Amino acid sequence: MAEEQKAWWKEAVIYQIYPRSFQDSNGDGIGDLPGITRRIPYLKELGIDVIWLSPIYQSPNDDNGYDISDYRAIMKDFGTMEDFDTLLRAAHEAGIKLVMDLVVNHTSDEHAWFIESRKSRTNPYRDFYIWKDGKDGKAPNNWESYFSGPAWQYDEATDQYYLHCFSKKQPDLNWENTKVRDAVFDMMTWWCEKGIDGFRMDVISMISKDQSFPDGPIKADGYGDLSPHVCNGPRVHEFLQEMNRRVLSHYDLLTVGEAAGVTIDEAKKYARSDGKELGMVFQFEHVGPENGKGSVIDKWTTGKPQMPKVRAILNKWQKELEGKAWNSLYLDNHDQPRCVSMFGNDSPEWRVRSAKMLATCLHMQKGTPYIYQGEELGMTNTTFHSLADCQDLEEINAWHQYVDEQKKVSPETMLACFNTVARDNARTPMQWTAGKNAGFTDATPWLAVNPNYKTINAEAALKDPDSTFYYYQKLIRLRHAYPIIVYGTFEPLLEDDPNVYAFARHLGGETLLIACNWTSKEVPCNLFVFDGKDGEELISNYASHKTGALQPYEARVLLLRNA
Repeated sequence: MAEEQKAWWKEAVIYQIYPRSFQDSNGDGIGDLPGITRRIPYLKELGIDVIWLSPIYQSPNDDNGYDISDYRAIMKDFGTMEDFDTLLRAAHEAGIKLVMDLVVNHTSDEHAWFIESRKSRTNPYRDFYIWKDGKDGKAPNNWESYFSGPAWQYDEATDQYYLHCFSKKQPDLNWENTKVRDAVFDMMTWWCEKGIDGFRMDVISMISKDQSFPDGPIKADGYGDLSPHVCNGPRVHEFLQEMNRRVLSHYDLLTVGEAAGVTIDEAKKYARSDGKELGMVFQFEHVGPENGKGSVIDKWTTGKPQMPKVRAILNKWQKELEGKAWNSLYLDNHDQPRCVSMFGNDSPEWRVRSAKMLATCLHMQKGTPYIYQGEELGMTNTTFHSLADCQDLEEINAWHQYVDEQKKVSPETMLACFNTVARDNARTPMQWTAGKNAGFTDATPWLAVNPNYKTINAEAALKDPDSTFYYYQKLIRLRHAYPIIVYGTFEPLLEDDPNVYAFARHLGGETLLIACNWTSKEVPCNLFVFDGKDGEELISNYASHKTGALQPYEARVLLLRNA
């Protein structure tokens, strides 16, 4: 196999910030840009290389900023463009790069383009969006939006429907129109000239739609599934190659595409090793229904993933992309529950141990690791007592659809599902101290702080040499020090073991052995029993080991030279 091409973003560790929940600086209960600037020393101490900011653009905030009304202005909740420039400068001075969220599958219905577009069928901006005539007095097809309900909104003024794959306040842009692409690429160039270091591209696999707009396969709720007709569409690679030619290739950027529904074959095209599209993609198999956690209805579940299924998915992506495309590595983000609650064990007895195990398992794989704010503290899911505790549009819509209207799920079951997989679990404010509102704000926070902040917080973690914070810090330092962790080839091990996720990495005569026990029981494992050969232990979440066994949630990483 040809030697892996080197790039700074392959060697980096990225830290995702959800600005609304990170740090409030002005006492309005909402995190903001000056709050992030204030916490740059904390991030420098952790050792991360890149901040990825969830959207901070001007927005009416129907979907937490993923509905953008002006791409060249900052949401007032978060501050001003001057505050952004200050943050960018502070990050760069600390040796930290900054990546922006790029949301160009759709805009807000309050964006100037859409305000013009809906005025008349002949408006110059009409074709910036996807407008269609109805069929037999109904929507143009049977598609259901990802946020429940029909994916088409009727507009009386012009007697047509517009497509919105998400909220009705998020009309989809028409990428078939060259003027849309020109406007998007011009905006991206403007941000690059400001000095940002890359883009995380929201649902970028959806920018090309099947232009025949056929009905989708009927789902359990009676609507049609739009995914086969809007994900990985016929021109998506053409559009991204044009984006690359016109914008991305002119700067030294990190680019990662959120690619819902992506297959391995598609991923090889998006994250091509020849660099003609994106650096890497986010795939969702290991956090989706394929991981064995089951379903009550649609995405909503109270089940936990099964390690053998998670392992099979992650190993498949490791092996199939090897030498052809680059992996992104994550267990946590703003759209997922907290990983220690979902994949690990968030009980007081095992939370820290299992959080460290999961981190080891992820950071030792091949690809660029992403840490979601608070993950390095072992932050957990929260508890929802009623719908009033929820802020996320996806949760609110699901409740109205499944509990109120269709009566398919009881309120108690829906809350149990929310407590397991709701996105608001990841969006509770960052836990800085044991003081009022976890040191996030002096005001009432926009979303309630997780009650466990008195024991789980950054201040306590920084005082405890055995905390998850310092464990993550060590994992990051190891990645910077050992090229094998970044560029070594990946070899799955013990693939039939029901409890242990093990693999090896190989580079230039060196071998890394990694084994992680995903259970709360001691289990047999002979991977570290050698004949006279000693390895160097790079990291473990236990101070001492048992021969031929792994202790509960134990993780070990051994480096063997000239193996």
